[in-house]
Amino acid sequence: MVMRKCLLTFIALASTLIFTACDDKTEETQTMRPNLLMQPIAFRDLQGWEADEHKKAYHAFENSCARIAKSQKQGNFEREDPRFGSWDQWRAICAAMQSAKITDDQDARLFFETYFTAHSIKADDDENGLFTGYYVTSLSGSNVKTETYKHPIYAKPDDLVMVDLGAFRKDLKGRRIAGTVKDGRLYPYADRAEIETKGLDVDVLLWANDPTDVFFLHIQGSGRVNMVDGSHRFIGYAGQNGHRYNAIGKFLIEDGEVLREDMSMQAIRKWLEDNPQKRDDLLNKNPSYVFFRNLDRDGAIGGESVVLTPERSLAIDHTYYPYGLPLWLDAAHPEQGRPAMRQLMIGQDTGGAIRGPVRGDVFWGYGERAEKYAGPMKSKGKLWALLPRQDL
Repeated sequence: MVMRKCLLTFIALASTLIFTACDDKTEETQTMRPNLLMQPIAFRDLQGWEADEHKKAYHAFENSCARIAKSQKQGNFEREDPRFGSWDQWRAICAAMQSAKITDDQDARLFFETYFTAHSIKADDDENGLFTGYYVTSLSGSNVKTETYKHPIYAKPDDLVMVDLGAFRKDLKGRRIAGTVKDGRLYPYADRAEIETKGLDVDVLLWANDPTDVFFLHIQGSGRVNMVDGSHRFIGYAGQNGHRYNAIGKFLIEDGEVLREDMSMQAIRKWLEDNPQKRDDLLNKNPSYVFFRNLDRDGAIGGESVVLTPERSLAIDHTYYPYGLPLWLDAAHPEQGRPAMRQLMIGQDTGGAIRGPVRGDVFWGYGERAEKYAGPMKSKGKLWALLPRQDL
């Protein structure tokens, strides 16, 4: 999302890098779009509700409210779906945050219970879904090209045209393509192999010392760059070349390089590091290529354009849900033996891999711990939506 972070068609495979990339914004054709069904339930029926650290979710929601409160829009809140309430209702909730005195988790829980009602979620008749994870990768960078720092991280090219197809036809809502215009016609943009081989005559945001780190940056959609002068900066998703995302993990499984049950983000990184002579051929099987921008805030920025909160921001299918929506998650923890993740999340990001009503990508944050949990996460779980009370 990040990304948006960060972010396909190979759902059965077992790794974030195999079936999800929150940053990859390429939209795939959907032949069968499930219906979003919601039914009201009592908060007491949410297993683990009272035990959650609601104050963390409250602070994440504050980031969304900062955006919502400034909007002058009217009518249904973001989506055409009236079930999510109106802009006026959401602004009223955010205004109440200004005077609320939240000192502990109980105060935060009561705030959500006061202004929202809980609803179960189904995709048609199925309440079960898939939940993966993403994180902000770290890499080393330089403002100038050297023998060590020679791998470019490109800014968004001026000739890259990103098209929201939904603006032209309602049945294409949520789908996008990208390309370049020549002689008045839109043509496909260069794919990864061509960009890596020939380069691009565009601004280089910075230079990295490790091509594997650059590829993982493309997967995650944002990164924290440790510069050679000792400073650091955040960079985030600015655009994508319009080509379909192919998850490289499936090729390693098909070629017998990594066992399906052993597949993970860490397994892919190890293979790339152990096989530098084969690295480029594998990476180029994914024609998708991502461009970046400097972020003016010290943190990862999601599709909502707010700073993401580790373990409380969730990438959702934005064609179904509005940004800022509180969602109760009940999913298996990625580490075997750990208690289930039963906690309140805020929908603040999206991604090309995040498809359907019961689908999400958990933002784990930064560093080794985040990578440890985001990489292997492929958890079965359920979602509940918190909708504004009708009497607001």
